[in-house]
Amino acid sequence: RHVRAAYTANEFIVYEGDRISYEGWFRAVAALARALQQAGVAKGDRVAIAMRNLPEWPVAFFAITSIGAIAVPLNAWWQSEELHHGLADSGASLLICDDQRYQCVATMLDRLPALRTVWVSRAKVPLQAPAAALETMIGEPRSYGELPDGDIPDVAVGPDDDATIFYTSGTTGLPK
Repeated sequence: RHVRAAYTANEFIVYEGDRISYEGWFRAVAALARALQQAGVAKGDRVAIAMRNLPEWPVAFFAITSIGAIAVPLNAWWQSEELHHGLADSGASLLICDDQRYQCVATMLDRLPALRTVWVSRAKVPLQAPAAALETMIGEPRSYGELPDGDIPDVAVGPDDDATIFYTSGTTGLPK
């Protein structure tokens, strides 16, 4: 807590017109970590992230790993086939993505049986179940500092626990 208090008001993320403080970022991470647990994500579960460089990306990554789940970052340049491969191969049960990646995977959700939930940031199209707007859990980046104060769920995460699954770019075939 003392480290958090030392940097509370300092800017942590600057993206276009949004300025997010360390405190705002922490509140968003804690809120998303709690939402992940409420959605049934547990230690060792795989949660994919597929989005361009948005403030939501580091929130998702830290929320996932803070509860002992395994973050599966997927390349934002990938098209439908590569995204399907990464989601299917990793066994991700939840996907956090932006609108463009959602539009790539929306038509293939029935071919991804392990994927139970999709949370979409900055959705520009109507979302169909099992998709929901990420903003319903953490709001928009500029309002992260207004989220309720709360801690990250207490999960025993050890130094040898798996944290991520990274894929190659797949320049000579499917990502590995």
